[in-house]
Amino acid sequence: MKTAVETVFVGRDRQFNCRFEQMCGHYLVEPDACTPAAGWEKGQVENQVGRIRGRLFKPRLRFKSYEELNHYLLERCVAQAKAAAHPDRPEMTIWSAFEAERSALIPYPGRFEGFRATMAAVSKTCLVRFDNNRYSVMAKAVGRAVEILSYADRIVIRQDGVIVGEHEHRFGRNQTVFDPWHYAPVLTKKLGALRNGAPFKNWVLPSGLARVRRKLAKIDGGDRQMVDVLAAVPTDGLAAVDAACREALEAGAVSADVVLNALARAHQPPPTTTVATPAALKLTHEPIGNCARYDGLRALREEACFATA
Repeated sequence: MKTAVETVFVGRDRQFNCRFEQMCGHYLVEPDACTPAAGWEKGQVENQVGRIRGRLFKPRLRFKSYEELNHYLLERCVAQAKAAAHPDRPEMTIWSAFEAERSALIPYPGRFEGFRATMAAVSKTCLVRFDNNRYSVMAKAVGRAVEILSYADRIVIRQDGVIVGEHEHRFGRNQTVFDPWHYAPVLTKKLGALRNGAPFKNWVLPSGLARVRRKLAKIDGGDRQMVDVLAAVPTDGLAAVDAACREALEAGAVSADVVLNALARAHQPPPTTTVATPAALKLTHEPIGNCARYDGLRALREEACFATA
């Protein structure tokens, strides 16, 4: 089993895979290898596997995701532990014995990050190859190596510690998995890719963006305007751009300028609220606008000038 053992030595001595040893250390278990070509040593384990298969997996079951499968297994294991007697203490069930010992047990450390890491090169089309399939990455990752973390349910691609792609793990062959947002920066130089590019076929966009795209596709220069709208997603967020598109649709003026204007107005600070004046700061005598007072002041100034003369 290459996922666990790298080298088989004499007897039970093994050189285990680094990730396998990390998993054992995470869950505080010690692997016990069988002797090579000694199949009788595995009988007890195989019998237990067959017993569990009959209890939990017959008839054959189907699940939509690993999360659904794990939830089912947890419920069945707890139910089995509550119904089965403890092998050494028949007066107790396995679950009651577990509850009695729970306080003395080491806390569960959480899920182990079980993945297989490999290095790969990024092609000019923003794709990396892994297990006979191709996965897209961000356009900025082209020309440099990336690290592929292969999980049971997903593929995570990193470059310099930053995630540049994440996809569902495909187990077929010769499949190409695109994330259209990885190619959005390229559209500024290749407008035709928005209509004919493979990453953008069957692109599922939020309702507002999808309607704006359909309307702009019918006018001259619509592709350029749509690219300008999509370019705002990395800075403003997909939800904000979609809301601006819906606002433009409601106004009946669908264009990049209208959408971007709605985004700019959304960033404006809200109007300040009027603060009520405390009673202690209110004026007793409100000032009255009376320009005739200045005529009186001028007359007094003239009298003062004659008196000094």
